[in-house]
Amino acid sequence: MHSDPTCCPPGDANKVVTVTGAASKAKGLTRLLRASVNSWHGLIWLSRHEAAFRQEVVLLGGLTPVSLLLEVSVMQHLALILSLLLVVLVEIINTAIEKVVDRISTEHHPLSGLAKDLGSAAVLVAMLMALSVWVTVLVNLWLTIGE
Repeated sequence: MHSDPTCCPPGDANKVVTVTGAASKAKGLTRLLRASVNSWHGLIWLSRHEAAFRQEVVLLGGLTPVSLLLEVSVMQHLALILSLLLVVLVEIINTAIEKVVDRISTEHHPLSGLAKDLGSAAVLVAMLMALSVWVTVLVNLWLTIGE
């Protein structure tokens, strides 16, 4: 492992440690394992530095057991859980966009702001999708209980 000095200013809490280049040169299972290590480093970094990611993971952790307690079909359970995972996934992509934009330049530029706004909009759309799935399943469950 090595720390990329071009990632962040010295002493910055956002410093990222990855297995640089090793995953791309390896083949087969070794490449997959090395890429997985980089993925875990990314998830650990997110959990330490991104409040939105932590909040969404708490929501995922809290609502997943709730979804499993509901008397709904397997497909509805899957839709409930995957809709929450989609929010987490889009948050990861949004954070990646923000970090790339910040890496290119910290100066304000309209396109940089637009890129960040679009990433944020994607998170909002994912949240609205998850909310729609949860409301639909819960309303459907409520209506069938009343029958």
